[in-house]
Amino acid sequence: MPNIDKVENKDDALVYQATVEVYPEVEAKFEGLEVSRKSSEVTDKDVDAMLENLQKQRAEWTETKGMAKKDMQVTFDFEGTVDGEKFEGGAAEDFKLVLGSGRMIPGFEDGIVGMKKGEEKVIDVTFPEDYQAENLAGKAAQFKITVKLVEKQKLPEIDAEFLKIFGLTEEEGVEKLKADVRKNMEREVKNGLRNQVKGATFDALVAANDVEVPESMLAQEIDRQRQQMIQQFTQQFGAQGAKAFDSSMLPDELFKEQAEKAVKLGVLVSKVLADAKLEVDQSRVDAYIEDMASSYEDPTEVIEYFKTDKQQRAQIEGVVLEDQVVDHILAAAKVTDEVVSYQDLLKEQQARQQG
Repeated sequence: MPNIDKVENKDDALVYQATVEVYPEVEAKFEGLEVSRKSSEVTDKDVDAMLENLQKQRAEWTETKGMAKKDMQVTFDFEGTVDGEKFEGGAAEDFKLVLGSGRMIPGFEDGIVGMKKGEEKVIDVTFPEDYQAENLAGKAAQFKITVKLVEKQKLPEIDAEFLKIFGLTEEEGVEKLKADVRKNMEREVKNGLRNQVKGATFDALVAANDVEVPESMLAQEIDRQRQQMIQQFTQQFGAQGAKAFDSSMLPDELFKEQAEKAVKLGVLVSKVLADAKLEVDQSRVDAYIEDMASSYEDPTEVIEYFKTDKQQRAQIEGVVLEDQVVDHILAAAKVTDEVVSYQDLLKEQQARQQG
């Protein structure tokens, strides 16, 4: 959009000056790009671990008089101080924590390990340098801990009642449950590997090409990311929580680095598409939808939905077209293949999403 200024009436005519930002001219170079492409397989051990996770999600907690250990749930009161002074958010009563979950700052959970019901203790910890509350970042603190309850997990048996939760009969048994779990995990791996190589390819593409970022495009992307964060906050904390937000809490600097990268990538991908004259492969779109629909109870209903809803299908077409761009770049790149475990693949995915 142009910026309009110096508006005036002159000789019965409207005269003004329009300043238009010019879309950057770029060359998308990708010959010989170095890209790491990972592969992974779901093992029997991975399936067993996932099955145990499903049991843990439905586990019961029973009191134990012994010492608190990893994977036990502890209910306690705590009160924290920094330089002898209490601070906001530094105290709670009847707080529940599963030891080993990593929910607290480093050293906090370790300080509770070994404690018993009724025991009091003061632990010394240090807030991380990048802690979200700047007034606490990097500071040493003391927490007074009073343990009220220590509980251990009691996993449910994989019986008829457990199988029923997943829509299975006792006759189908645990083997059918394992087969279904494996299928879902393999779908997750397939999507994870696609996202990994796409991310690695696009990171290499941006790093190898200089792009002058138009200020208007950058401003639009910053605003888009800001609105996305507000929506996520609203979904997590509700409308009342969102009202506590204002634009000053989310300054442009918070999004600038990621926004610049997103704009550069958008410009470069558009250039690759134009140079290669790539068009979306509808057969790949259909295959993508069919694969996604297979995880639903009625796949045909999902497939039909994407056939009739043009807006939703267009979103899938965008994803598939990105995959085609990746394939086009990889054909000219130096690709290094690496085998990773299922768990390592998931950790990398989580890190990329958070970063």
